[in-house]
Amino acid sequence: MEENKNTNPELAPADSVRAVLVAVIRDGQEPRQTEEFLDELEFLAETADIRSVRRFTQRLPQPSSRIYVGPGKLEEIAAFCSDNEIDVAIFDDELSPSQTRNIEKALPCRILDRTRLILDIFMSRAQTAYAKTQVQLANYEYMLPRLSGLWTHLERQRGGTGTRGGAGEREIETDRRIIRNRIAKLKEDLRKIDRQMAVQRSNRGQLVRVALVGYTNVGKSTLMNLISKSEVFAENKLFATLDTTVRKVVFDNLPFLLSDTVGFIRKLPTELIESFKSTLDEVREADLLLHVVDISHPRFEEQIAVVKQTLQEIGAGDKPVFLVFNKIDAYTYVRKDEDDLTPATRENLSLDDLRRSWMAQTESPCIFLSARTRTNIEKFRSDLYGMVREIHAGRYPFNNFLY
Repeated sequence: MEENKNTNPELAPADSVRAVLVAVIRDGQEPRQTEEFLDELEFLAETADIRSVRRFTQRLPQPSSRIYVGPGKLEEIAAFCSDNEIDVAIFDDELSPSQTRNIEKALPCRILDRTRLILDIFMSRAQTAYAKTQVQLANYEYMLPRLSGLWTHLERQRGGTGTRGGAGEREIETDRRIIRNRIAKLKEDLRKIDRQMAVQRSNRGQLVRVALVGYTNVGKSTLMNLISKSEVFAENKLFATLDTTVRKVVFDNLPFLLSDTVGFIRKLPTELIESFKSTLDEVREADLLLHVVDISHPRFEEQIAVVKQTLQEIGAGDKPVFLVFNKIDAYTYVRKDEDDLTPATRENLSLDDLRRSWMAQTESPCIFLSARTRTNIEKFRSDLYGMVREIHAGRYPFNNFLY
């Protein structure tokens, strides 16, 4: 019941950081689904400039509380890492401090779990002081319970006088105190910035607010650029956008505010959700959410569910939603012959079929488009204008004659 996937180590440049990916296939979970999860983990690694050379999976009822996988599988991973000069092993779950310590004793390379990898990506991509403060806070909160495994020198005794805790204070206790103080300072800094941002939002008047939300790398920033005619950074990598960007948009003399926010992802670290809640105020205070979906992704239905769950967690689950199915130019399907009587599957549904599918029958209005090729953009602008106008008319009933 164990599966390995070799992604050809020869394809990795000699000077690149080489990694193996490790995941547990839980009961009731299909191996194909696990491979798709590992595809996402590999994309995360690539975003962090890490090249995956092999995958290791094992079916277990649940991950081992000691070493995540079974002892035999861990020995197999260790042997491969030793024989192939692997730099890092990346696990597709957040490891507990004890799991990390036990695995580090067995493997001859560095250990990263999914949370640590995402935090590293956020740290490398944070640009503004606000984003950097948020990521630093999340990083310290992740580090605090794991200090004993981060540096071997932490287990030494700090003797002598003049230390805050007196003679014999363990150095790890001092480091914990330092990190707790930094966490308190970062939280206070964020509170100050939050107050400033709240004032900025209140100064925008009562313009209708529209927020782009969605899974990471679904094309939100590209759509933002198209609608607002701005130059928000967009890249085919995960978490290209960390800071909330707000632009004033005018459709036929009707102004509204459009914001682009950080993308969501499966197993988004709790530390990041907590730290970025203030950034997501733009989502909570929005009048309308544009939920952008990458229809070309093989499991876009699950991505929709992840976004809906995250919106509930941040208190925005009751907002009006306009579902935007993006990247129809990248959607592929196999057309069925007329005499093919087998049941239709997602692979052989045309886009016309999709327009008549469950997606178009949901309570939320939806549209199919491509921001990259500008397919169906005019219809999208028209629909969005109608929704914004309706919200504006409810807020200012006596101004309707202007539009």
